[in-house]
Amino acid sequence: MKTSAKYIADRIRLMIATKQFQVGETLPSTRELGQQLESSFHTVRKAYHILADEGLIRGERGKGFIVERQNTNLDKADRLEIGADKMRKLLEELIGYGLDESEIDELFQEQLSFMDWPDRIESCASIGETNELGRMLADAIKQEVGVRSKILNANQYNETVKFDALFVPIQLVNKFRGFAEKGRLLPIVYSINPDTLLSIVDRAAIDTIGLVTADDQSIPKIIDELKTSIKFGGSFVAGATYGESLPLFVRETDLILYTLESAKLVEKKIPERRRIMLRYSISEQSADTIRAELWDQ
Repeated sequence: MKTSAKYIADRIRLMIATKQFQVGETLPSTRELGQQLESSFHTVRKAYHILADEGLIRGERGKGFIVERQNTNLDKADRLEIGADKMRKLLEELIGYGLDESEIDELFQEQLSFMDWPDRIESCASIGETNELGRMLADAIKQEVGVRSKILNANQYNETVKFDALFVPIQLVNKFRGFAEKGRLLPIVYSINPDTLLSIVDRAAIDTIGLVTADDQSIPKIIDELKTSIKFGGSFVAGATYGESLPLFVRETDLILYTLESAKLVEKKIPERRRIMLRYSISEQSADTIRAELWDQ
């Protein structure tokens, strides 16, 4: 059962073993991971306690569960015993379907030759038309599915050899099609987060919206997305941060929208009532695809 504590513990154990969760990293909260996996937080908590009993993670009050080590503390004899028990159950099931010894051996050798060993699934990257947009996509994937990824821009194709899976916006898939020959190419459909759009629309008496980014090349893409997503009769102004300075227009605009990479400076200088952080949200199908490729393997 894919919502059972055992299943969730098995998936997290694999992700820890393959370094998708690093030693010292705090795992998603039980409630957050429960939402990502469409399970209850009680079930996730049981899964975390299974892993804690194995010495893989530890619980800290006020922080949650933290990865303690990359592999279980089971010795070789215990690992072999667990493996033998699982193999025995599988063999009994195959024999029940009528497979004989030679067919089982043939099937085992065939699957072994095709097997993608877990240590190959260590790293993922999110692609953006700029690094800033890639980071926004990576943040959405982490928030909604719980998978961490590095960031590449669309011109860094040569860097993809370092990764085992790529999260690629649907409009960039053709450019990265060749990656599918050596790794997992996962097309992603995304848009500006609906809650962000509602927050913008709910603001009354807005004549001017200002957009602040860390990279001026991100501006045209985001402005196009905003114009497509909301009916706004006023005007947009936009600019990128420069050092410790914000664009001059921020003093005059009614509302400031800003990206994750410009957040530190914007949040330091602009009152909360006048600003909204722009976030992406990935489609449900994209989220399901990531879960299927990285959780359900």
